[in-house]
Amino acid sequence: MTGKNDKTSAWGGSRRLLKLLRDQMKGKSTNQERLAQTVNLIARDMNAEVCSIYVMRRGEYLELAATMGLKPEAVYQTRLHKGEGIVGQCAALALPMAVSDAPRHPNFAYRPETGEEPYQSMLGVPILRSGRVLGVIAVQNVTHRHYDEEEVEALETIAMVLAELIAGGALSVSALEAESSKEELEKPDRIKGLCLNEGMGIGQAVFHNRGIVINRIIADDIDEEVERLEQTVKGMRSSIDEMLTRTDIAAMGEQREVLETYRMFAEDRGWVGKITEAIRVGGMTAEAAVQKIQNETRSRMSKISDPYLRERLADLDDLANRLLHHLLDLDEDKPELPDEFILLARTLGPAELLDYDWDRLKGVVLEEGSPTAHVALVAQALELPIIGRCRDVLTRIREGDMVVLDASHDQVFARPKDDVLRTLRTSVKDKKLRWAEVSAGQELAPISLDNQRISLNVNVGLLMDLPHMHAAGADGVGLYRTEVPFMVRKSFPDVAEQAELYRKAMDRAEGKSVVFRTLDVGGDKVLPYWSSVAEENPAMGWRAIRIGLDRPALLRQQLRALIRACAGRRLDVMFPMISETAEFKAARALLDRELEREKTIGGVLPEKIRVGAMLEVPALIWQLAPLCQEVDFLSVGSNDLLQFVFATDRGNTRLARRYDALNPGVLKMMQNIAETTHRAGVDLSLCGDMAGQPIEAMALIGCGFKSLSMPAQQVPGAKKMVRSLDVDSIKQFVTGLLERPDHSVRSELENYAKTASVVI
Repeated sequence: MTGKNDKTSAWGGSRRLLKLLRDQMKGKSTNQERLAQTVNLIARDMNAEVCSIYVMRRGEYLELAATMGLKPEAVYQTRLHKGEGIVGQCAALALPMAVSDAPRHPNFAYRPETGEEPYQSMLGVPILRSGRVLGVIAVQNVTHRHYDEEEVEALETIAMVLAELIAGGALSVSALEAESSKEELEKPDRIKGLCLNEGMGIGQAVFHNRGIVINRIIADDIDEEVERLEQTVKGMRSSIDEMLTRTDIAAMGEQREVLETYRMFAEDRGWVGKITEAIRVGGMTAEAAVQKIQNETRSRMSKISDPYLRERLADLDDLANRLLHHLLDLDEDKPELPDEFILLARTLGPAELLDYDWDRLKGVVLEEGSPTAHVALVAQALELPIIGRCRDVLTRIREGDMVVLDASHDQVFARPKDDVLRTLRTSVKDKKLRWAEVSAGQELAPISLDNQRISLNVNVGLLMDLPHMHAAGADGVGLYRTEVPFMVRKSFPDVAEQAELYRKAMDRAEGKSVVFRTLDVGGDKVLPYWSSVAEENPAMGWRAIRIGLDRPALLRQQLRALIRACAGRRLDVMFPMISETAEFKAARALLDRELEREKTIGGVLPEKIRVGAMLEVPALIWQLAPLCQEVDFLSVGSNDLLQFVFATDRGNTRLARRYDALNPGVLKMMQNIAETTHRAGVDLSLCGDMAGQPIEAMALIGCGFKSLSMPAQQVPGAKKMVRSLDVDSIKQFVTGLLERPDHSVRSELENYAKTASVVI
């Protein structure tokens, strides 16, 4: 067993090497000479016959940039794809790999030009900075050497120093690659991503926390660094507390819960404890220790399958960056931002977003991110367009480049040509004018040309969303996502807390209807205080009503809270992801038990109760007749329904645009649902992406839908479409399209709208 003294000794050796590397970089040698000196120093310190540095190039491959021990002619000739060989696997996993018998390892990739035949063992460590793999350091030995934990940690620390040297310009990629990259960065570019919040924005590119370079790695006084860390952490926590008391943030209602959860991360003693250990054991400065622990945390967490933990990486990055800013006093001299800018980041936390000037910020572009990330929830509240999963966006766009963010179409334009930019500016301007125009008519009812009333409602998840419902002139809340407040809390709220939350929602609705959906958790929506089990296909796994029926106490508590919140008022509640009529009856039985319980204890019951189901599972379509005998209303959840109908993961960017919701088969399915519910006298609505797009909404009305629910910002456009539409005419037209074998009938519907002067 390796003792603490051995670990301290290993760190002491790495500290000596770090000082030598620092001294070496101060010289006037060329970049290639520095690389050669670096591998020689590392090989000598690690008692290795070989030390090599591989750098990551555009195109996801690694290139040998320097070596001591392999053939010199292999430099800038040997290349490995990411994931190829032990070195490539190290880069792909962003984790160290220690192998005592490399030639027999399944990932071993032999390169004859390197002359590596004599070497049996290999230790590879990724060069990481801000979660990005810049390259790999590899050492090799002739013997079957077993590299211990201390040696791995020592090489990881050296890799971190190299990452900072690269970031600071002391080490760089080859001139040929730099020139090639420069030429590419002069051209217009279009980058695909995934919409996290709709909208368009134009502005200059501003990089979030770009260029934080740590110049001091080795601590002069370890106790002083620990004290620095402790005092800085206190200051950071105070700044977060101050942010939470700001008037504009305090008024956000339970949006503030997002930041409360964020503060919980800042109070995590384990996280601070690891940083302290890195200072004491590794002899590092506080800022170097912060970055080391953050790199390690990202390497471990980025490989896990739990979506909640993956999304909280942004919060951890936020805290690490905030702590670095405090340690390095970077907030003292903030650069002046452009009047209109687009923020670019790999990930972003909610507090970081709130640090920026909301008036100047026109949109956010992320390399990572998901619709349920905390920053996406805050962006939605600010009505800020945001797009995520834009691969390599930080290397394809330069600081100051003109950027157009079109989140509604999952794309970002970098350096657009003047004529394209003018067109895009006109598009943004037209959308603003159209919003102003249609918003001005918010009091006008959504009544068609042939005098048919269409109900337009909003989807909300937070109390702060409700004022937007009134501003848009919506009829009510067609979908209140009760799980969102649960997702941003530290613990499961009790009945009293839930009742207060739902009561506030009813109050803020000011008499308009609110349809509460019971907890739809599981899949991509994981509660932080629940243990979760990895599933191969979580979207079709243990989620929504399946959890509610398997854990009836949780569902009964929520139903009890809803009953009390709606005492003396109408309660509209629906159960998500019902797969069979029997499931609905089981859920309804739990509601009836809670009503009886409240009556027994003398509580005030709702004056009227409507109970419905969400149609998201295709199997339920063939049980509509018996289901309609049980429900008061039905709501089609088009996002999940189409995902299951087309057998596509809606989070997969490759498939995001593969199938069209305006496929004739989909429209025929929607028409059948509408006809069945109409015959049974059951109210029908639809919530999902289809409802908020004017062409899709027009088609749904043509299928027989008379109630749609969408984000508040889409209501005015839908209203204007309805007021220019003849419902009977569009019904006849859609019916004529249903038997067509086409991929989509979108163009036919667009032509109809143009001919009939329907505003879309």
